[in-house]
Amino acid sequence: MSTKRKSHSARFKAKVALEAYKGDKTAAELISAHKISSGQVSTWKKCLIDGAAQLFESGRAKTIGEAALTSPLYEEIGRLKVELGWLKKKLTSPIELKRQWIEPKYEAISIRRQCELLGLNRSTLYYQPTPVSDGVHFSCVLYLWECA
Repeated sequence: MSTKRKSHSARFKAKVALEAYKGDKTAAELISAHKISSGQVSTWKKCLIDGAAQLFESGRAKTIGEAALTSPLYEEIGRLKVELGWLKKKLTSPIELKRQWIEPKYEAISIRRQCELLGLNRSTLYYQPTPVSDGVHFSCVLYLWECA
């Protein structure tokens, strides 16, 4: 028969960790008094020691940390909004029309990304078909006529 795991509150963990840090009671006494495992006592004590410095950090340091974490996310959101707005203008159309929609001087979205968003192979953007000359065309027809 399995027993349900106990979940302890943060206040309880802090209390036990402080008692373990003070050293008034041994780990065995704390384990028997609070009915917890030895691993919990040592883990909570380590968390208390490692996290104590964060309690006294200034609020300014925390906001700088948050800004450093969130600014790349906001940049990504902005870039995706620009790309989505650009793409909404463009609908599913033939390749010739999609080629015309590519804006090489539009710096917010690279040519590579524009092609990717339109589902256009970048090589088709730069491809210049070579016109067939009349002499080559006639010789091909003549060759096919002789083979038949």
